[in-house]
Amino acid sequence: MPGVVEADDLGTYVLKFRGAGQGEKVLIAELIVGEIARALDLPVPELVFAELDARIGRNEGDPEIQDLITSSAGLNLAMDYLPGAFAFDAQDVDRVDADLASEIVWLDAFVTNIDRTPRNTNMLIWGGKTWLIDHGASLYAQYGGPEFPEKAQQAFPAIRDHVLLPAASRIAEADQRLSSMLTEELIREIVNLVPESWLEDSKFDSPQQHRDAFVRFLRDRLRGDRAFVQEAIDARSALL
Repeated sequence: MPGVVEADDLGTYVLKFRGAGQGEKVLIAELIVGEIARALDLPVPELVFAELDARIGRNEGDPEIQDLITSSAGLNLAMDYLPGAFAFDAQDVDRVDADLASEIVWLDAFVTNIDRTPRNTNMLIWGGKTWLIDHGASLYAQYGGPEFPEKAQQAFPAIRDHVLLPAASRIAEADQRLSSMLTEELIREIVNLVPESWLEDSKFDSPQQHRDAFVRFLRDRLRGDRAFVQEAIDARSALL
């Protein structure tokens, strides 16, 4: 359950609480995938770190929300709030051109994002543009422990449920452009943004080993024939 907050820079943000759901793992996926999307020039609101003071929860009347705030004390992740934005609906697919739709499908297949479906699009319409939000369900292989990079070439059948798949007629072209932009150096720069306090997983020997695992997973997913690309193309062909 995110919350709309005003920060000390007077900006308004949607705060993702580290004490919610799967905790830091969701924030890690949100940060890595959001910054990958921004590096690929895809429309994602600015992401910022937000320090949450546990004292804020003292005056919260709802015990569940109070517990959430208290357990989230410290460093959290927030996304720039888009005032007046509308939720993207499956009926809005026609407003997204083939190039952008193909790039979004490519991104979600690459990062194994299971959560951009007609039922839950995780997109907004704001300022005449389509914006991508909520990437916490991506990179779910990380829940498998230190060996998760070995699953980099694993199939991603969930791409067949992607809300933009009907409009994504240029997936191969998107692959040529986007895969060439994602160098290992860029991937490591993005992964290095993850705070150490979010990487204190007892299954890894150190935060650096944890970071290296993400780099290997993403790097190896881009290597070879990139089977996830053909998988997305085939899924779209099955719709026609």
